[in-house]
Amino acid sequence: MLTRRFILGAVLAAGTLAASPAFAGGAHAFDAKAFAAAQKAGKPILIAVYAPWCPTCKAQAPILSDLRADPKFKDLVYFVIDFDSQKDLLNRFGVRAQSTLIAFKGDKEAARSVGDTKRDSIFAMVGKAV
Repeated sequence: MLTRRFILGAVLAAGTLAASPAFAGGAHAFDAKAFAAAQKAGKPILIAVYAPWCPTCKAQAPILSDLRADPKFKDLVYFVIDFDSQKDLLNRFGVRAQSTLIAFKGDKEAARSVGDTKRDSIFAMVGKAV
């Protein structure tokens, strides 16, 4: 027989997984070596700073998924930084808030936005790195 505690735990676990779409579909947890290699190769790079509890991050997730599926961004290298557990990376990139998006063109930062949930402006911002 299922207990309330078990059912509640299962629902919370499923909710946490569903609330983390930024990690799906080609997103990778930030990796310093892969980031350096992408920079050296002159690739367009997007870093998304995400927190599973952040409603703005959840609103950005389907936009970022659409962006990664767009042929214009086929060469985009996409990394996710967890706002809650990767404080060293927040300091490295000068990030003060979750829902921060940082676009790089090779080794140069091309654009940055914080809290943007508008599809057109996110596409335009990342487009500066392509």
